Amino acid sequence: MRINKFKLERYFAQHEFSAKYLLSSSDCDGYEMGYLLENASKEELSLWENLTLGYTESQGSPVLRESILQYYTIKNIENVVVATPGELNFISMNVLLNQNDHVITVSPCYQSLSEVVKSINCDVSYWKPNEENWLFDVNDLEKLIQKNTQLIILNFPHNPTGAYITKKQLNEIVSIARKHDIYVYSDEMYHKLIIDDTIEELPPICNIYEKGISLWGTSKSFGLAGLRTGWLVSQNICFLKEVETFKDYLSICNSAPSEVLSIMALNNIDLYLQSNIKKIRENISIFEEFVKRQKTISNFIPPMAGSTSFVKLNIDFSSLEFSDQLVKKAGIMTVPGEMFEYHGKYIRVGFGRKNFPEVLETLDNYLLEY
Repeated sequence: MRINKFKLERYFAQHEFSAKYLLSSSDCDGYEMGYLLENASKEELSLWENLTLGYTESQGSPVLRESILQYYTIKNIENVVVATPGELNFISMNVLLNQNDHVITVSPCYQSLSEVVKSINCDVSYWKPNEENWLFDVNDLEKLIQKNTQLIILNFPHNPTGAYITKKQLNEIVSIARKHDIYVYSDEMYHKLIIDDTIEELPPICNIYEKGISLWGTSKSFGLAGLRTGWLVSQNICFLKEVETFKDYLSICNSAPSEVLSIMALNNIDLYLQSNIKKIRENISIFEEFVKRQKTISNFIPPMAGSTSFVKLNIDFSSLEFSDQLVKKAGIMTVPGEMFEYHGKYIRVGFGRKNFPEVLETLDNYLLEY
């Protein structure tokens, strides 16, 4: 198969480790190894100290899968497969889809949620939100259904807008999918990062739909992107067995150290999640004040959940040109809307970094000068 370049990841590869500041990161600051170890239980430390660096079980260690299932109503480890999150996206689309199938995905979206589908030669329709408030309308989704629709791809909390849907809306989506016998693949990488505490947390799609597939991992909610740990949970064990078989051609198995460290994080989630939520909320408040005194930003809709927002710019040139000049002249990397193949002049802003106030101060000076 041939697939187009991953624009966003190539843009990060160009700037992420050379720019002085990152304003568009979707993850939170990474925790230090010592933090995981000092908060681990005696049993978890024993797993770490007695670790051998051989091959691991293809579907993930039983202890890790048991730790994962504490967050789901499903309680059989056969309903879980562990791999890197991007790998699981790639495998799932190839397992579920055939040429000329029709797929509906949220838009804007992380490119792998649409690009892999297109590489299989499927037809793709995009479920888009209202740009005035980033709210998604389920009626718009239902209108996109075709006779050959095989898959609906969701992503809530939504990257890049920070949008969220209600439990009622999720149930409506399940009803639509069940009526038409459609799989639902739900990218839940920002699960539990609820910023607006007046909204209700959504259940994983696998809990409420027999053809629902839930993706989660340690990268976003936990602030542990370096572990590269992700997992799929589904009621459909046959699907997961196909994922496991496909994985033999890719990573084969998981990193043994990452599995043990992921167990530590999963069993102590509040030690990671709560400080990330606190940091995101504080940075959103700072950004709201920043926006009030800036003419360059024409619209800011604070995220309801997740760690990012999609911010509209008041500029006479493209958002890609804005981002290119900003990183060149001020050392601040942003992700322009072009990386999401989305029309309009937008950049993604990430709120999960401790140095966010310092970055804004530098941005403020740049905008005053240029």
